[in-house]
Amino acid sequence: MPYSSRSSLLPTLIVLAATLACTSEAPSTVGSDAAARLAQYTTIPLTADLSRLQADEIQMLPILVEAAKEMDGVFWLQSWGEPDPLLSSIADPDLRRLVEINHGPWDRLDGDAPLLPSIGPKPAGARFYPVDLTTSEFSEYVSAHPEQGPGLSSLYTIVTRGSDGSLGSTPYHIVYQGPHQRAAAKLSEAAAIATDPGLRRYLELRAEALLTDEYQASDLAWMDMKENGLDIVIGPIETYEDKLLGYKASHEAYVLIKDRDWSQRLARYIGYLPELQRGIPVPDRYRQETPGVGSDLNAYDAVYYGGSANSGAKTIAINLPNDEEVQLQKGTRRLQLKNTMRAKFDSILVPLASELIAEDQRQYIDFDAFFTNVMLHEVAHGLGIKNTVNGSGTVRAALREHYSALEEGKADILGLYMSNALRERGELADVPQNNAYVTFLASIFRSVRFGASDAHGRANMIQFSFFQEKGAFTRDPDTGTYRVDFGRMTEAVAELANVFLTLEGDGDHAGAGRLLAERGVIPPSLKPDLQRLADKGVPVDILLRQGMDVLQP
Repeated sequence: MPYSSRSSLLPTLIVLAATLACTSEAPSTVGSDAAARLAQYTTIPLTADLSRLQADEIQMLPILVEAAKEMDGVFWLQSWGEPDPLLSSIADPDLRRLVEINHGPWDRLDGDAPLLPSIGPKPAGARFYPVDLTTSEFSEYVSAHPEQGPGLSSLYTIVTRGSDGSLGSTPYHIVYQGPHQRAAAKLSEAAAIATDPGLRRYLELRAEALLTDEYQASDLAWMDMKENGLDIVIGPIETYEDKLLGYKASHEAYVLIKDRDWSQRLARYIGYLPELQRGIPVPDRYRQETPGVGSDLNAYDAVYYGGSANSGAKTIAINLPNDEEVQLQKGTRRLQLKNTMRAKFDSILVPLASELIAEDQRQYIDFDAFFTNVMLHEVAHGLGIKNTVNGSGTVRAALREHYSALEEGKADILGLYMSNALRERGELADVPQNNAYVTFLASIFRSVRFGASDAHGRANMIQFSFFQEKGAFTRDPDTGTYRVDFGRMTEAVAELANVFLTLEGDGDHAGAGRLLAERGVIPPSLKPDLQRLADKGVPVDILLRQGMDVLQP
């Protein structure tokens, strides 16, 4: 991918660092398991009903898809480096496809295990930092050079090392100048077509943000737009890829079509947020914040995933923005990706439940429960606490590399708490508690299979371990199936909510690390059951056929 002279040096250094991670004579195959690894996925087309769009939105759709595609090249640089030299060196087509899927030579569904014999472990900081940088060196350097702290720890900078060993930072809009400019131009082109003023304003500000790394204004504008039928989430957003410090946002994109009928069904739940916040099962000091009143909840069909979003396990729901100031001022938007969710339910969760859930409890597995659990997970990101109770700053900053996994676990458990609380208030009559719990247990098995490199997978490992210890479910040794104890599950949900929320509220980095180390791993007793799923050919996740040729064959 071409870069201007201003941005040529740093990507070159990233590529060189990536290249040094493998030998010059990397074998072109990894053996016969490449095909088996590919078999973990099932391919689905991302289709949607375009009749829901206005004429201007139909015209904008391919332009936004082109903008989203620019995020793929950037994410390659963040996870590995330039893709072409690596891909062209791999003769085995199955292996090459695996590397493409993972945006690099590490298997995201297998704890980032190397896909090439000559490749070492994936750097914890991906390509956001010098590959030899340690957390202690970073902390010591920032302590000694506090004036550089904001730049080095920014979500939107690459950290480099000078010839004298010093650290420096370069903004994303310079490092990735070419793709940022091209994506911004496409957003501006779409904005000129948009008739909805909210969408037009958001696209204009998002284009500007890609050129400046100042994203808050566009986040606020995104929260303000309400009537749009077409949407795009684009830019550096989540920090999952940065497992060194959890500071750096990776690039991704989603192009989405709103399902207005389903969205209307969901809107009423947002009004309960302040009341639900007051009832969270934790001491008062951990629930003093008030969720933003501008939060909304909508259903969408996804038509394009780009960058980090299309690497490894595919997201089925989004909760944004991540900016804590925007969250407290405006709330968040929860986006349920209905077509992707349905695909995973039908192709993965149903066959999984037929293997691992007790026969008499399989009746409780249904799509409404799956959809609702995921929806409430996203809503629950807005509950709890964003700033520590002891003055240690934001929860994200205090927990650093542990934040993503802990926050995903908190949202899962508070989602179940919300499910029960809403049912007590006369809501969710179509999703009985038994359905919610059994479908949730099946979903734990689904997400655990994403592996230790995935924040959602690690969060689900914690839940599995905790629920097993508390007797929230039992395993029948004769059939190898699992049965929920509904009373104990309710008790365990309250206990685990308290664990997650106190760790977050206290900003307890060490405690979060211990929890993940002790419980965030697949226990030996579960591995044979997960192997049964593989032996039966139950997919781990999905691959996407997407883009305008799929939407308009």
